[in-house]
Amino acid sequence: MRRTLRLVALTWWLHVKMLNRSAFDTLLTIVWPLFFATIALLLYRMEGDADALTYAAFGAGVMTIWTAISSTASAILLRERGSGTLELLVAAPVPFSVSIVSMVLAVSTIGGYGMAATLVWSAVVFGVDIAIAQPLLFAVAVVVTLVSFAVIGFILSVTVVRYRAAWALGAAFEYPVWLVCGFLVPVALLPDWLRPVSWLLPPSWGMAAVRAAVAGQVPGKELLACAVLVVVYAAAGVWLAGTFLHSARRHATLSLR
Repeated sequence: MRRTLRLVALTWWLHVKMLNRSAFDTLLTIVWPLFFATIALLLYRMEGDADALTYAAFGAGVMTIWTAISSTASAILLRERGSGTLELLVAAPVPFSVSIVSMVLAVSTIGGYGMAATLVWSAVVFGVDIAIAQPLLFAVAVVVTLVSFAVIGFILSVTVVRYRAAWALGAAFEYPVWLVCGFLVPVALLPDWLRPVSWLLPPSWGMAAVRAAVAGQVPGKELLACAVLVVVYAAAGVWLAGTFLHSARRHATLSLR
């Protein structure tokens, strides 16, 4: 266990540094969050409601994490394949899933920066009051939300092992997920048939936990539901990774570009 945690920490730190040196990823994490936040706040400011602005600011902040995951995490193994290092990851004695999770956690960390930048931008430029009534619970909710995004990014990334164009899934799911999870639009406003889909996605509960902590409530139910779904999604991701990897080996398609 100690060796595994050390591996995860070292891989996480290595990929954080690599992402910080990528022009594309740097632009994505610096400009894109501010772009989303500006549009959302301009729309909500028309209502003249301070609470609505706060709602939009935190929703846009969490949405930037998903943007980083959907666009970057889904292409992690595509980059490894293009660099010729995917075979080394597969042949390494470390479980393949552990290597991928470490990379996705690095992307989630960068997304956490995007959330912080969005909140600062909202407060400085738009004068949004981002006072947090439960700072400790808010920090816990943010961490759990980051992990929930990471497990979804994990599932998106492992599909690239078997399907070379699977990276496009991240771009295709970006807008539907932030809409269904209630980042900028309350889940209560969604059609009745769509709400169960929201309940099955861990970021929905993570977003609800963040909002509850900001409002001074104790998000116990939300955190528990998010944690349970994280475990379920992580188990599904490990199973998919093993299945797709076995299929790629069987059909000799691991290194195909």
